[in-house]
Amino acid sequence: QAVSKLPVRDVTTEEIGIEPPLTSPGWRALKRLVLESTKKVENKTAEINLCERDLAQKNFINMSGIDYRTIITYAKMSCLSSFKSNTHFVVSIPTFVAPGLKAGEPVKLKGVVRSPSVASQSPETELILDGDDDNVSLLQEKEMDNLGGPVVLSSSAQLVAPALVARGTLSITTSEIYFEVDEDEPAFKRADSKVLAYTEGLHGKWMFSEIRAVFSRRYLLQNTALEVFMANRTSVMFNFPDQATVKKVVYCLPRVGVGTSYGLPQARRISLATSRQLFKSSNMTQRWQRREISNFEYLMFLNTISGRTYNDLNQYPVFPWVITNYDSEELDLTLPGNFRDLSKVRRPLATQCDVEKREWWTNSHFKCEWCSFSNLTYFLSLANNNKFDHPDRTFSSIARSWRNCQRDTSDVKELIPEFYYLPEMFVNSNGYHLGLREDGNMICDVDLPAWAKKPEDLVRINRMALESEFVSCQLHQWIDLIFGYKQRGPEAVRTLNVFHHLTYEGSVSLDSITDLLLREATEAQIQSFGQTPSQLLIEPHPPRSSAMHLCFLPQSPLMFKDQMQQDVIMVLKFPSNSPVTHVAANTLPHLTVPAVVTVTCNRLFAVNRWHNTVGLRGAPGYSLEQAHHLPIEMDSLVANNTGSNKRQITDLVDQSIQITTHCFVVTADNRYILVCGFWDKSFRVYSSETGKLTQIVFGHWDVVTCLARSESYIGGDCYIVSGSRDATLLLWYWSGRHHIIGDNPNTGDYPAPRAVLTGHDQEVVCVSVCAELGLVISGAKEGPCLVHTITGDLLRALEGPENYQCPRLITVTSEGHCIIYYERGGFCNFSINGKPLAQMDVNDSTRAILLSSDGHNLVTGGDNGIVEVWQACDFRKLYMYPGCDAGIRAMDLSHDQRTLITGMASGSIVAFNIDFNRWHYEHHNRY
Repeated sequence: QAVSKLPVRDVTTEEIGIEPPLTSPGWRALKRLVLESTKKVENKTAEINLCERDLAQKNFINMSGIDYRTIITYAKMSCLSSFKSNTHFVVSIPTFVAPGLKAGEPVKLKGVVRSPSVASQSPETELILDGDDDNVSLLQEKEMDNLGGPVVLSSSAQLVAPALVARGTLSITTSEIYFEVDEDEPAFKRADSKVLAYTEGLHGKWMFSEIRAVFSRRYLLQNTALEVFMANRTSVMFNFPDQATVKKVVYCLPRVGVGTSYGLPQARRISLATSRQLFKSSNMTQRWQRREISNFEYLMFLNTISGRTYNDLNQYPVFPWVITNYDSEELDLTLPGNFRDLSKVRRPLATQCDVEKREWWTNSHFKCEWCSFSNLTYFLSLANNNKFDHPDRTFSSIARSWRNCQRDTSDVKELIPEFYYLPEMFVNSNGYHLGLREDGNMICDVDLPAWAKKPEDLVRINRMALESEFVSCQLHQWIDLIFGYKQRGPEAVRTLNVFHHLTYEGSVSLDSITDLLLREATEAQIQSFGQTPSQLLIEPHPPRSSAMHLCFLPQSPLMFKDQMQQDVIMVLKFPSNSPVTHVAANTLPHLTVPAVVTVTCNRLFAVNRWHNTVGLRGAPGYSLEQAHHLPIEMDSLVANNTGSNKRQITDLVDQSIQITTHCFVVTADNRYILVCGFWDKSFRVYSSETGKLTQIVFGHWDVVTCLARSESYIGGDCYIVSGSRDATLLLWYWSGRHHIIGDNPNTGDYPAPRAVLTGHDQEVVCVSVCAELGLVISGAKEGPCLVHTITGDLLRALEGPENYQCPRLITVTSEGHCIIYYERGGFCNFSINGKPLAQMDVNDSTRAILLSSDGHNLVTGGDNGIVEVWQACDFRKLYMYPGCDAGIRAMDLSHDQRTLITGMASGSIVAFNIDFNRWHYEHHNRY
């Protein structure tokens, strides 16, 4: 809409949904003033020429102490409902000094004096801000659901992004966070336009419903920052004036703590806890010792809680070098000589004499810490002041970088996480001219070790080495050096692990430096030297339990043990002979009803109770009382045929729909089943307890043909994607708290999709969504699969070989590998950036595929009734189970990755024993 067509009228706060602390007449006046001052809307840009004189002369604000920038923030927020989404407001304010005021002084207006930061808060909320008690009553929680919300807190802040730190204003309502950059600030004006184009959040808005974790952070060694993690695994970091403001902001944000992954309560005091408190209270170390999580996951956990972040290049996550051999044609990961001694932070060739000599002169062994800004610009080849580094200092060879770390006592680089998951970082895909080295060789792609033929090989072998037994048994010693008791103090001196004093937490208080030049110099030094992580423990880190020690613990998915039982555990035959077309194994013990939910072709579902009795005698999980039970107990209503009306979905589906596994989604708590294919172009939500219809969701212009669910987060929240014959996909939000599609059950309107995904020109037949990557991968009846972001942007098409044109099944790993099955037996493995990695043809009509939790193994099943296990990276066949007497229609894995449940065309389910570690290279070579 053009602004000229917008009526200038009295607009109620209910229409706009965001109310600044103004009187009602003043609110309408400000709304009119902004609309009158808006000249045009073109290319989603609204220019507002708002004269400061108008603000000063129109006495409509019932508030004191608000400067004109705060007013502009409210004004721009007030206009959001009048313009298209994502409209960018450009504000021009001619300089004006009100009579009697100095330049830059806030405009004081008549009215009652109230504090801007808590103007709209109740006394109860103010008490909460001052205390550590974060209990919020259910009534308050309910009220927060119903409010678009007044601004409850506004503060100056800095947006900390990888290539930019921008000053602005952070405003928080009861449902959203807003950030408005100060475009008049000199540093912002000097920023490169290309940097600004790639910096997200300069005019940002974040919904409370998307927030998954809130962490306290340091910025320039000061504990004055926060990092907010969103549902799509992106994060945004803000630095505030002081710690008191940080605390107020935390108590205005949702009570999510640091998320649900670390075994910590979702409380605001957890978000404000120190790194050491988080480490001591979390269960992650015990899980790592029991091998329930990988070395990579544990190192990411340590980096995250110690303050390392992707948003601040001075505090980038740090990972260890683990391989020492970069010259051999073949790398044998069973030889100890190919692995680094992780008890030493320095390399063996860095002589102690040289290091001690440096200590005598500088009181430190090394100047920069392991992953400072200078080290990061080396590995990521970042341009500084629009120029790349000297060619001979540019990261161009892994072997050369390792040798430099061995020989140069001032080179203390460790690695960054990308070495273990991102092969694209070793390729100069943009074709940048990086210069000529002194030996005359042009720098382009990174030179790989002889044993890696392509970047994908390097990342895969690096990751295998990181998860190897050699690394597992000594990783705790490297943790002692980086995060633990050898990081500082006498042990740091003894192990030659002392850095410049300005890299350590608590070494300087910037607020106590009154000399502006001295403060700027100190900040520059901190940025140059980097920042050591927060020290997590002051005693030795416990070692990881050996694989042999844990070989009889069935809960440990990363152990190595021999197959002691038969392949097939049990067969469960349902009274109806209808093919089982969908299987969902939500078997976590903490669920109210751990179960395997099955749905048949005639839409009869069953909630089959899961018993965690797969443990061996003496192992955790074993129960003498339940020892005679099989893992799956048939739904009693289905077994007795007494309550089939509570298990039958009777609503009519479109006659042309073929019922497949894509037609159903089961929520993570097993309480609701989502079904598509109905004639009225809807998909529907049913209670698995009663079988009753609880919600009908409309949005497509034709019949909905497929559904998919992302992994679940806090309280069961997740994304649902629906695909349709109208060639579009819609992304929806499932509220685990309210058990509906949408955020608020009190609105009578139909829920609106979060995003519309377009690009297909035929009926959508398969889809997969990964919230961790923020991606949706979909396939139509014919043509390439498409990759979208969860915000609706089309990223790329995944083009298979010429005869691979009809995708039917899609699965994607959290590492970013996408495996697609095509009609007539073709499989393709793509990187998330669209690079084909492998392909194969099978003689079976495959009906179901899934990946192990680490993404290394692919399981397939089809019409010939045979379950096969493949190595995902190259489709090498690892195992073939004995054939069943019917075709396979669906499959899923139990939470511990130990049981595979398949739905059969004969109307039964079969439970198989599965142990992915049987096919691990170390299992064959060592155990």
